[in-house]
Amino acid sequence: MKKFTSDELRKTWKQFYIDRGHVDCGAVSLISDGSTGVMFNVAGMQPLMPYLLGKKHPKGTRLCNVQGCVRTNDIDSVGDKSHATFFEMMGSWSLGDYFKKERCQWSYELLTQVFGFDADHLAATVFAGDENAPRDEEGAQFRIASGFKKENIFYLPAEDNWWGLEYGPCGPDSEMFYVDDREPCGPDCRPGCHCGKYTELGNDVFMQYEKHQDGSLTPLAQKNVDTGWGLERVLAFLNGLDDVYKTDLHTAAIAEIERASGLKYDAEEKSTRSMRILADHIRTAVMLIGDEKRLLPSNAGAGYVLRRLIRRAVRHARTIGLDKENIVKVAEIYIDRYKDSYPLLDHNRGFILTELSREIDRFASTLENGMKEFQKILETERASGSISGRSAFFLYDTYGFPLELTVELAEEEKLTVDEEGFAAAMEEQKQKARDNQSFSAKLSKGESAFDALDASVTSEFVGYGATEADGRIAAMSLAGEDGETLVQTLSQGQSGRIITDVTPFYGTMGGQTGDTGRIVIAGENGAEAVFTVTDTIHVAGGRTAHCGKVESGSFDTGASVHLAVDSARRQSICRNHSATHLMQKALREVLGDHVEQAGSYQDAERTRFDFSHTQAMTGEEIARVEKIVNERIGEDMPVNTKVMSLEEAKKTGAMALFGEKYGDEVRVVDMGGWSVELCGGTHVSSTGRIGRFKILSESGVAAGVRRIEAITGDHVFEYYEDRDKKLQEAASLLKSAQDGVLDAIRKLQEELKAARSENESLKSKQAKEALGDVMSQVKEVAGMKLLAAKVPGVDMNGLRDLGDDLKGKIGSGVVALFSEAGGKVSLVVMATDDAVGRGAHAGNLIKEIAPRVGGGGGGRPNMAQAGGKNPAGIDEAVAACEGVLAAQLSK
Repeated sequence: MKKFTSDELRKTWKQFYIDRGHVDCGAVSLISDGSTGVMFNVAGMQPLMPYLLGKKHPKGTRLCNVQGCVRTNDIDSVGDKSHATFFEMMGSWSLGDYFKKERCQWSYELLTQVFGFDADHLAATVFAGDENAPRDEEGAQFRIASGFKKENIFYLPAEDNWWGLEYGPCGPDSEMFYVDDREPCGPDCRPGCHCGKYTELGNDVFMQYEKHQDGSLTPLAQKNVDTGWGLERVLAFLNGLDDVYKTDLHTAAIAEIERASGLKYDAEEKSTRSMRILADHIRTAVMLIGDEKRLLPSNAGAGYVLRRLIRRAVRHARTIGLDKENIVKVAEIYIDRYKDSYPLLDHNRGFILTELSREIDRFASTLENGMKEFQKILETERASGSISGRSAFFLYDTYGFPLELTVELAEEEKLTVDEEGFAAAMEEQKQKARDNQSFSAKLSKGESAFDALDASVTSEFVGYGATEADGRIAAMSLAGEDGETLVQTLSQGQSGRIITDVTPFYGTMGGQTGDTGRIVIAGENGAEAVFTVTDTIHVAGGRTAHCGKVESGSFDTGASVHLAVDSARRQSICRNHSATHLMQKALREVLGDHVEQAGSYQDAERTRFDFSHTQAMTGEEIARVEKIVNERIGEDMPVNTKVMSLEEAKKTGAMALFGEKYGDEVRVVDMGGWSVELCGGTHVSSTGRIGRFKILSESGVAAGVRRIEAITGDHVFEYYEDRDKKLQEAASLLKSAQDGVLDAIRKLQEELKAARSENESLKSKQAKEALGDVMSQVKEVAGMKLLAAKVPGVDMNGLRDLGDDLKGKIGSGVVALFSEAGGKVSLVVMATDDAVGRGAHAGNLIKEIAPRVGGGGGGRPNMAQAGGKNPAGIDEAVAACEGVLAAQLSK
């Protein structure tokens, strides 16, 4: 066998197939488009699904690449020598071109001529057949013809030799194995046996069928071949390694983990497992955050998987004494290792490291608060042998503790978690949320009496150019305690909904709130009947429902009515909606093209816009966005709309929402050629009609998502009038003129700062006085100094400062300080570097003694802290420090 580096292996694989008429089709995003029912690309062939089903590939019928993949279904196995959540598949494909003969021949050439395997040590498996598909005799014959020995061909069942995703292309596969010289483990020893005699090298899938969602198989219009070899597995084997974490893909990262932790890889099973998990999960996180789709941690979907990976990595990093800086360093190493093969990683370096650091910080806060509550739950539920589902859900709902983390922590304490009870509590909360929805919100989701109407009953919207129209009542419903019912008549005082054949009322959609107004039946002496519209929504079947109450008279199905939108309110909504378009364009100019809409809402009062951005905007950036928008308003640019095909719209450069599904025809809103977006909402006729624009706030709403709230028109003038009034009140309270308010505030701040400084000095002095003659309390434990003492009335910050001071005074050793303030206990343990070198570990020491004061905590080898709720246990905890430290030093 020949040895390869990972870079050489990638290059060799692709060149082998290029020499045989294939084209390198390149790798695609790790994040799936959802068409195959999975969140990530879990196989090299997955992005090629449409072409395997018959669609013409633009690069031809012979393709090859090296594709990154993410698979987390066996995440619990990560930590051994072979499993990983990110891996690379070396692939080649025939899309209706060659089939089994050429495929078997080329696989044999690759094995023997390129990688240098001896033919006597090669074996292959083929599909044995079942009730769904016949035995693959053809595949077996071509394997033998290519050079495999007949006695080394094995027929195996579907669970071993049938390949396919949940649905889509599938077929019999033929795997190739290296056979070593050891004796078989028994009469049933064959490829797939775990005794080590057979090592899988690669797999050729002969895609002859398509699996449908009902489980049935039909022949494919074209026969395809999908070849996949795992790069990590092959790389390790060619270099004589039985551990993928010893390949050049991981060696630099593992070396850094060894350096930072002071531990040796492979020296001890538990720490080595944590090293592997840390390395694997951080590598996968780097790949996902640095992907072309820039995945961010979140609480749903693929983002939740990423969050779980990072947080699991942090947990294992903590067990071997690593902190955030160490973890980020490992991430940097993986960026450098993969940047030549995945250039986007280097391009996105700053983004990757920033987002990783933020998620680690978020988890640190979650972990600290949640661990305290977990310790409380342990005290009350340990005797039962299980953490209840409700307790697990409380940790999740209140502290953001993932269920997986609770399970892992419980396992460390030899406890189980009631996962079914957790699921039941989760569903109960969801049901409460559903029950709390408003009447109109429930009905807008399809829970509607109108569902039973004939499909011909629809509503035509005429409100883009008008706010009034005449129409006919097509259907009505009456609102009651048990829901709604279809009725022929609505009378005075009754609440319900009216559907008309024509309406100028805009129904809530695309972030724009629904119109309000009146529906009337005119009489000889004015309005005979009046229905006040308080909301307008869309219901199933292309219908618009006007929600409200009959103020006078009555309405019958089939009656002719006049519909009038509250035009002043509509204009305010239009101003806010049009300003939102200008704001999105301005945000992209100021912050960059990565800005994408993540949500929006416009009513008559203000606009709210959520967008993708990873950090808070600066005051200067907010001011620039405001300035740009107001400049465009001042230019009074025309606002034109046009309905066109989606393809035409894309050619105009119109912005579309990422991930949004559009119909064949779309509405394009063009503001002077400067802002062009796909939008179905209502807008002003020119930007000058917006009047003025003011950003009220900018904040974060989720990881990687920011929110701006802004106002327009008269609301801006009202805003400044209110500001002026408040400034006058502030000046009065400060006994200052308006132009002297800032100086008066600065003076107060300086006085407050001086008072706080004096207070801190007094607290520090009191703490030292309370401690007394500190050096007289120092003990010798196995030749190491230990200062364990109680200090009354000092908070955690004061305790840390005092600990630093005392650590300097003793020079070498361990300091453990305990204090009670307000019925709560604070603990701090610090160890000098040489003490850590001898075996002292502050985090483990505090973990041992904290339960004595009714608390829990942990930390690094040189510093740890904890809280407790049992001051009566302080003396016992102080006394226990000597024994715990002695035990550490004796190991």
